Amino acid sequence: MEPAVSGSPQPDPSPSSPSTSAAPPPQPSRYESQKRRDWNTFLQYLRNHKPPLTLARCSGAHVLEFLKYLDQFGKTKVHVSTCPFFGHPDPPSSCPCPHKQAWGSLDALIGRLRAAYEENGGRPDSNPFAARAVRIYLREVKDSQAKARGIPYEKKKRKRKPTVTSVRLDVDLTSNITGDGINRDSPATSGDVLPLG
Repeated sequence: MEPAVSGSPQPDPSPSSPSTSAAPPPQPSRYESQKRRDWNTFLQYLRNHKPPLTLARCSGAHVLEFLKYLDQFGKTKVHVSTCPFFGHPDPPSSCPCPHKQAWGSLDALIGRLRAAYEENGGRPDSNPFAARAVRIYLREVKDSQAKARGIPYEKKKRKRKPTVTSVRLDVDLTSNITGDGINRDSPATSGDVLPLG
């Protein structure tokens, strides 16, 4: 320790001292961690592309190449139209049909990459993950997998809160009711307006 100007010693600002250690940063959410992994995977794909691509030169066509590349790692059996199990959700035996990425996985992946692109400085109007071709491809994958697997994809309906409607009913119990059940003194039949209270 070096003496201070006033002559009193100053504390040693070493990183091992408990008073100067900062709390560890909070763990990122599962979504944020997955988004970062997906983004790094896509950047690695661009670096390994022949010829290598920069993010600035990436288009919707390159995103489609990436999605098709990922099919080799898929775990969802998608029956071809000539397969005897085409359209059956639970086939009784195995078949040589390919495994592909499930539509829901691709859709979620594109959502994360779309967000990561903009978080990493990309402009929303030039986002290759938001390209029309990507949206069309995802829709085609969804439809073809639904037919091939015999599992329809239905949009989840949001639960609506029940609406409560209140009705005010004013009844005058002191009025005369005739034998025919009609209240002759009622404002509805007489045209008079009775005061409340």
